[in-house]
Amino acid sequence: MTVLQSLVDLGIDSETLVGSVGVLVAAYVTARIFGYVLSAVAERTPRRRISIKMLIPILRFLIYGIATFLVLGPLLNLSTAQLLAVSGLLGAALGFGLKDLFAGVIGGLVLITERPYQVGDKVTIDGDYGEVTDIGLRATTLTTPDDSAVRVPNATLFTANVSNANDGHPEMMVVVELAVTASADVDRASAIVKEAMVTSKYVYVDDDHPFAVLVEDESYYRMIRGKAYVADLRDEFAFASDVTERSMAAFASEGIEMPEAPVHVSGHR
Repeated sequence: MTVLQSLVDLGIDSETLVGSVGVLVAAYVTARIFGYVLSAVAERTPRRRISIKMLIPILRFLIYGIATFLVLGPLLNLSTAQLLAVSGLLGAALGFGLKDLFAGVIGGLVLITERPYQVGDKVTIDGDYGEVTDIGLRATTLTTPDDSAVRVPNATLFTANVSNANDGHPEMMVVVELAVTASADVDRASAIVKEAMVTSKYVYVDDDHPFAVLVEDESYYRMIRGKAYVADLRDEFAFASDVTERSMAAFASEGIEMPEAPVHVSGHR
Protein backbone atom coordinates (compact mmCIF):
# COMPACT_ATOMS: atom_id res chain seq x y z
CA MET A 1 0.00 0.00 0.00
CA THR A 2 1.43 3.40 -0.96
CA VAL A 3 1.74 6.40 1.34
CA LEU A 4 -0.71 8.26 -0.90
CA GLN A 5 -3.36 5.52 -0.51
CA SER A 6 -2.75 5.44 3.23
CA LEU A 7 -3.42 9.17 3.49
CA VAL A 8 -6.69 8.74 1.57
CA ASP A 9 -7.69 5.96 3.94
CA LEU A 10 -7.09 8.29 6.88
CA GLY A 11 -9.77 10.65 5.64
CA ILE A 12 -7.60 13.19 3.85
CA ASP A 13 -9.63 13.98 0.74
CA SER A 14 -8.20 13.76 -2.75
CA GLU A 15 -8.76 17.49 -3.36
CA THR A 16 -6.34 18.30 -0.55
CA LEU A 17 -3.78 15.88 -1.95
CA VAL A 18 -4.07 17.32 -5.47
CA GLY A 19 -3.77 20.84 -4.08
CA SER A 20 -0.64 19.86 -2.15
CA VAL A 21 0.96 18.43 -5.28
CA GLY A 22 0.05 21.63 -7.15
CA VAL A 23 1.69 23.77 -4.48
CA LEU A 24 4.90 21.73 -4.64
CA VAL A 25 5.02 21.92 -8.44
CA ALA A 26 4.40 25.69 -8.35
CA ALA A 27 7.18 26.07 -5.77
CA TYR A 28 9.59 24.13 -7.97
CA VAL A 29 8.78 26.21 -11.07
CA THR A 30 9.00 29.49 -9.13
CA ALA A 31 12.38 28.54 -7.64
CA ARG A 32 13.70 27.66 -11.10
CA ILE A 33 12.52 30.97 -12.59
CA PHE A 34 14.03 33.03 -9.78
CA GLY A 35 17.29 31.08 -10.09
CA TYR A 36 17.48 31.68 -13.84
CA VAL A 37 16.75 35.42 -13.55
CA LEU A 38 19.22 36.02 -10.71
CA SER A 39 21.94 34.02 -12.51
CA ALA A 40 21.47 36.16 -15.63
CA VAL A 41 21.64 39.38 -13.59
CA ALA A 42 24.72 38.15 -11.70
CA GLU A 43 26.64 37.37 -14.89
CA ARG A 44 26.05 40.96 -16.05
CA THR A 45 27.57 42.42 -12.86
CA PRO A 46 30.92 40.65 -12.26
CA ARG A 47 31.83 42.66 -9.16
CA ARG A 48 28.58 41.64 -7.43
CA ARG A 49 28.22 38.21 -9.02
CA ILE A 50 28.87 36.21 -5.84
CA SER A 51 26.59 38.35 -3.66
CA ILE A 52 23.71 38.13 -6.14
CA LYS A 53 24.08 34.39 -6.70
CA MET A 54 24.01 33.78 -2.96
CA LEU A 55 20.40 35.01 -3.02
CA ILE A 56 19.44 31.96 -5.12
CA PRO A 57 19.69 29.29 -2.39
CA ILE A 58 18.19 31.69 0.17
CA LEU A 59 15.13 32.33 -2.01
CA ARG A 60 14.91 28.62 -2.80
CA PHE A 61 14.73 27.73 0.90
CA LEU A 62 12.12 30.46 1.49
CA ILE A 63 9.96 29.28 -1.42
CA TYR A 64 10.10 25.65 -0.37
CA GLY A 65 9.52 26.64 3.25
CA ILE A 66 6.34 28.51 2.31
CA ALA A 67 5.24 25.59 0.14
CA THR A 68 5.79 23.18 3.03
CA PHE A 69 3.71 25.39 5.32
CA LEU A 70 0.89 25.52 2.74
CA VAL A 71 0.99 21.75 2.29
CA LEU A 72 1.06 20.96 6.00
CA GLY A 73 -1.53 23.60 6.89
CA PRO A 74 -4.55 21.34 6.23
CA LEU A 75 -2.96 18.65 8.38
CA LEU A 76 -3.21 20.92 11.41
CA ASN A 77 -6.96 20.47 11.29
CA LEU A 78 -6.76 16.68 11.51
CA SER A 79 -7.89 14.77 14.55
CA THR A 80 -5.38 13.52 17.07
CA ALA A 81 -5.64 9.97 15.74
CA GLN A 82 -5.08 11.14 12.15
CA LEU A 83 -2.07 13.26 13.15
CA LEU A 84 -0.53 10.30 14.96
CA ALA A 85 -1.09 8.07 11.92
CA VAL A 86 0.40 10.66 9.53
CA SER A 87 3.39 11.11 11.84
CA GLY A 88 3.90 7.35 11.80
CA LEU A 89 3.82 7.28 7.99
CA LEU A 90 6.29 10.15 7.73
CA GLY A 91 8.55 8.52 10.30
CA ALA A 92 8.53 5.28 8.34
CA ALA A 93 9.32 7.19 5.14
CA LEU A 94 12.29 8.87 6.82
CA GLY A 95 13.51 5.56 8.15
CA PHE A 96 13.26 3.82 4.77
CA GLY A 97 14.97 6.35 2.57
CA LEU A 98 14.66 9.98 3.50
CA LYS A 99 17.25 10.03 6.28
CA ASP A 100 20.04 11.22 3.95
CA LEU A 101 17.73 13.77 2.36
CA PHE A 102 16.82 15.13 5.78
CA ALA A 103 20.49 15.38 6.75
CA GLY A 104 21.19 17.21 3.47
CA VAL A 105 18.41 19.73 4.13
CA ILE A 106 19.76 20.41 7.62
CA GLY A 107 23.22 20.86 6.11
CA GLY A 108 21.75 23.28 3.57
CA LEU A 109 20.20 25.34 6.36
CA VAL A 110 23.56 25.48 8.13
CA LEU A 111 25.18 26.64 4.87
CA ILE A 112 22.66 29.46 4.55
CA THR A 113 23.12 30.65 8.15
CA GLU A 114 26.85 30.14 8.72
CA ARG A 115 27.94 30.70 5.09
CA PRO A 116 31.27 28.80 5.02
CA TYR A 117 30.99 29.27 1.25
CA GLN A 118 28.67 30.93 -1.25
CA VAL A 119 27.61 30.37 -4.82
CA GLY A 120 30.54 31.56 -6.95
CA ASP A 121 33.28 30.75 -4.41
CA LYS A 122 36.26 28.54 -5.24
CA VAL A 123 36.37 25.83 -2.58
CA THR A 124 37.81 22.43 -1.74
CA ILE A 125 35.31 20.07 -0.10
CA ASP A 126 36.36 16.57 0.87
CA GLY A 127 39.17 16.63 -1.70
CA ASP A 128 37.11 18.07 -4.59
CA TYR A 129 38.11 21.54 -5.84
CA GLY A 130 35.98 23.82 -8.00
CA GLU A 131 33.59 26.75 -8.23
CA VAL A 132 30.35 26.50 -6.27
CA THR A 133 27.67 26.76 -8.95
CA ASP A 134 24.64 25.71 -6.92
CA ILE A 135 23.58 25.15 -3.32
CA GLY A 136 20.52 22.93 -3.36
CA LEU A 137 18.26 21.50 -0.68
CA ARG A 138 20.29 18.28 -0.58
CA ALA A 139 23.66 18.92 -2.19
CA THR A 140 26.17 21.53 -3.35
CA THR A 141 27.35 21.43 -6.96
CA LEU A 142 30.99 22.18 -7.77
CA THR A 143 32.31 22.75 -11.28
CA THR A 144 35.90 21.50 -11.37
CA PRO A 145 38.72 22.99 -13.50
CA ASP A 146 38.12 20.29 -16.13
CA ASP A 147 34.42 21.31 -16.28
CA SER A 148 33.08 18.28 -14.42
CA ALA A 149 30.06 18.77 -12.16
CA VAL A 150 30.56 17.27 -8.70
CA ARG A 151 27.60 17.04 -6.34
CA VAL A 152 28.66 17.07 -2.70
CA PRO A 153 25.95 16.23 -0.11
CA ASN A 154 25.38 19.18 2.21
CA ALA A 155 25.71 16.80 5.15
CA THR A 156 29.42 16.49 4.23
CA LEU A 157 29.82 19.88 5.90
CA PHE A 158 29.56 18.12 9.29
CA THR A 159 32.32 15.58 8.61
CA ALA A 160 34.83 17.11 6.13
CA ASN A 161 37.09 20.14 6.05
CA VAL A 162 36.11 23.00 3.76
CA SER A 163 38.76 25.27 2.24
CA ASN A 164 37.53 28.54 0.70
CA ALA A 165 40.01 30.25 -1.66
CA ASN A 166 38.23 33.63 -1.92
CA ASP A 167 35.77 33.73 1.01
CA GLY A 168 32.99 35.52 -0.84
CA HIS A 169 35.20 38.06 -2.61
CA PRO A 170 35.64 38.30 -6.40
CA GLU A 171 39.41 38.66 -5.95
CA MET A 172 41.49 35.56 -5.25
CA MET A 173 45.17 34.89 -4.67
CA VAL A 174 46.82 32.63 -7.23
CA VAL A 175 50.18 30.97 -6.60
CA VAL A 176 52.41 30.13 -9.55
CA GLU A 177 55.52 27.99 -9.05
CA LEU A 178 58.44 27.73 -11.47
CA ALA A 179 61.64 25.79 -10.87
CA VAL A 180 65.16 26.80 -11.99
CA THR A 181 68.41 24.89 -11.67
CA ALA A 182 70.56 25.43 -8.60
CA SER A 183 73.22 27.22 -10.70
CA ALA A 184 70.77 29.65 -12.33
CA ASP A 185 70.69 33.39 -11.57
CA VAL A 186 67.84 33.20 -9.08
CA ASP A 187 67.66 36.98 -8.56
CA ARG A 188 67.11 37.57 -12.27
CA ALA A 189 64.64 34.70 -12.45
CA SER A 190 62.65 36.16 -9.54
CA ALA A 191 62.60 39.56 -11.24
CA ILE A 192 61.26 37.96 -14.41
CA VAL A 193 58.43 36.23 -12.53
CA LYS A 194 57.62 39.46 -10.71
CA GLU A 195 57.46 41.42 -13.96
CA ALA A 196 55.29 38.76 -15.58
CA MET A 197 52.82 38.94 -12.69
CA VAL A 198 52.47 42.72 -12.35
CA THR A 199 52.11 43.21 -16.12
CA SER A 200 49.49 40.49 -16.56
CA LYS A 201 46.11 41.77 -17.71
CA TYR A 202 44.45 39.58 -15.08
CA VAL A 203 46.35 40.82 -12.00
CA TYR A 204 44.75 42.91 -9.26
CA VAL A 205 47.11 44.88 -7.02
CA ASP A 206 46.41 47.47 -4.33
CA ASP A 207 47.27 48.05 -0.68
CA ASP A 208 44.94 45.27 0.45
CA HIS A 209 45.98 42.88 -2.33
CA PRO A 210 49.80 42.82 -2.48
CA PHE A 211 51.98 40.49 -4.50
CA ALA A 212 55.12 38.62 -3.48
CA VAL A 213 57.88 36.48 -4.95
CA LEU A 214 59.50 33.86 -2.72
CA VAL A 215 62.44 31.52 -3.33
CA GLU A 216 62.82 28.10 -1.72
CA ASP A 217 65.85 25.84 -1.95
CA GLU A 218 65.10 22.25 -2.89
CA SER A 219 67.51 19.32 -3.20
CA TYR A 220 68.56 19.86 -6.83
CA TYR A 221 66.81 23.07 -7.88
CA ARG A 222 65.25 26.28 -6.59
CA MET A 223 61.53 26.94 -6.57
CA ILE A 224 60.33 30.45 -7.36
CA ARG A 225 56.84 31.01 -6.01
CA GLY A 226 54.91 34.05 -7.23
CA LYS A 227 51.79 35.14 -5.33
CA ALA A 228 49.31 37.69 -6.65
CA TYR A 229 45.58 38.35 -6.79
CA VAL A 230 43.34 38.19 -9.82
CA ALA A 231 40.47 40.68 -10.16
CA ASP A 232 38.04 37.88 -11.02
CA LEU A 233 38.52 34.42 -9.53
CA ARG A 234 37.45 32.86 -12.84
CA ASP A 235 40.72 34.15 -14.30
CA GLU A 236 42.69 31.90 -11.93
CA PHE A 237 44.05 29.57 -14.60
CA ALA A 238 44.29 32.19 -17.33
CA PHE A 239 46.52 34.27 -15.04
CA ALA A 240 48.66 31.28 -14.06
CA SER A 241 49.09 30.27 -17.71
CA ASP A 242 49.94 33.84 -18.75
CA VAL A 243 52.59 34.25 -16.05
CA THR A 244 54.06 30.79 -16.65
CA GLU A 245 54.33 31.16 -20.44
CA ARG A 246 55.90 34.62 -20.38
CA SER A 247 58.29 33.70 -17.56
CA MET A 248 59.46 30.55 -19.34
CA ALA A 249 59.97 32.50 -22.59
CA ALA A 250 62.10 35.06 -20.73
CA PHE A 251 64.06 32.28 -19.00
CA ALA A 252 64.85 30.75 -22.39
CA SER A 253 65.94 34.04 -23.94
CA GLU A 254 68.27 34.84 -21.03
CA GLY A 255 69.70 31.35 -20.65
CA ILE A 256 68.09 30.57 -17.29
CA GLU A 257 67.76 26.79 -17.16
CA MET A 258 64.76 24.93 -15.77
CA PRO A 259 64.98 21.37 -14.44
CA GLU A 260 62.46 18.63 -15.11
CA ALA A 261 59.99 19.72 -12.45
CA PRO A 262 56.20 20.19 -12.47
CA VAL A 263 54.64 23.62 -12.29
CA HIS A 264 52.08 23.81 -9.52
CA VAL A 265 49.22 26.28 -9.41
CA SER A 266 46.95 26.85 -6.44
CA GLY A 267 44.47 29.48 -5.32
CA HIS A 268 44.45 31.02 -1.84
CA ARG A 269 43.07 33.96 0.03
